[in-house]
Amino acid sequence: MNEVGQANCHGDRNASAAIDAALVRRLVAEQFPRYRELPVAPVIPGGHDNRMFRVGGSLVARLPSASRYAPHLQTEFEWLPRLAGHLPLPIPQPVGLGAPGAGYPWNWTLNRWIPGEPASRASTGDLREFAHRLAGFLASLHEIDAVGGPAPGPQNFHRGGKLSTYRAEAELLLDRCKSLINHRAALETWRVALESCWQGNPVWVHGDVAAGNLLVRDGHLHAVIDFGQLAAGDPACDLTVAWTLLDEDSRALFRATLGLDGLVWQRARGWALWKQLLVLDSVRPFRTVNARRIQEVQQVIRDITTPAD
Repeated sequence: MNEVGQANCHGDRNASAAIDAALVRRLVAEQFPRYRELPVAPVIPGGHDNRMFRVGGSLVARLPSASRYAPHLQTEFEWLPRLAGHLPLPIPQPVGLGAPGAGYPWNWTLNRWIPGEPASRASTGDLREFAHRLAGFLASLHEIDAVGGPAPGPQNFHRGGKLSTYRAEAELLLDRCKSLINHRAALETWRVALESCWQGNPVWVHGDVAAGNLLVRDGHLHAVIDFGQLAAGDPACDLTVAWTLLDEDSRALFRATLGLDGLVWQRARGWALWKQLLVLDSVRPFRTVNARRIQEVQQVIRDITTPAD
C-alpha cells in the first residue's frame, strides 16, 4: 500500500478492480492501432500505484489504479525525455500518452520495456557496487538543471518538500508504535530531522527511490523506474534506501559518494523513520501472522535511529 493510504472513494476501487488485460487490449487497439495485434499480459508483480502490462516484447502499458496517481504519468511523459540523456542508467522511455477510454477514466502510458528484477539483497551481487552506482545516478540527477521543474506538493505526496508536512502523522505513529520501538531514540531522531530545511537551489528528486523501483540484471543495478513523484526540491526523501536496502558498509559508501551534508542526512533519517512507522503500524495489529515482518521493520528503525558517527 502506498504510504498515503488506500483509495478513499468507490470509483477508485471499482476502476482498479476492472484493470485487466482485456481492458488494455481495447485501449491499445483504439488508441495505438499499430500495436493492436501484439499480445498483452500482466506484469507480476505489477505494482500498486500503476497496473502494468507487457504489450508485445518491447512495450509496457501503465494504468493508474486510482485517481490520485493519474497526474504522475503526465509528469513522467513530460519530463523523462528531458532527463534521460543526462543520466548514467536507463530510465523509462515514454512511447505514447493514452487517453481515457473503454470505460477507463484516466490517462495511461505506453513505455519501452526495461528488463530486470526489483532490487533486493538476494538479487544484488555486491551491495557496495550497487550503492556506488545508485549514488552516481542520484548525483547525476541532482546536477541536471531543475529550473521550471514541478514543485513538491499534494500531487506528488510532498516528495522534495518539507518533512514537517507529515509531523502530526509521524508523531501519532510514534505514540501508537512506542511499545515496539526504542521510543526515546525515535523521538530524538524525528526531532533532529525537523530542525533544518533545504537551503540550496531545488534539485531533481525522484520521489520514490525504493527497492521495487531499482531494477537489477546479473546482480548489478541496471535501471531506475517509476518517476511519478518527480519534483524539484530537497533530495533528502530519496535517501531512505540507505536504511531499507543497504547494509552498514554500503550505506557509508553511498553517503560518501553522494557528498551531501549532514543536515540532509538528518532529514533523510526523518523521512525513513516516518515511512517505516507507517509500515510497522500497518502490520502490528496482526503480530502473530506478521512477526517476521515486524522484526525486519524494527531492525530498520534501529538502524535509522542509531546516531551517525
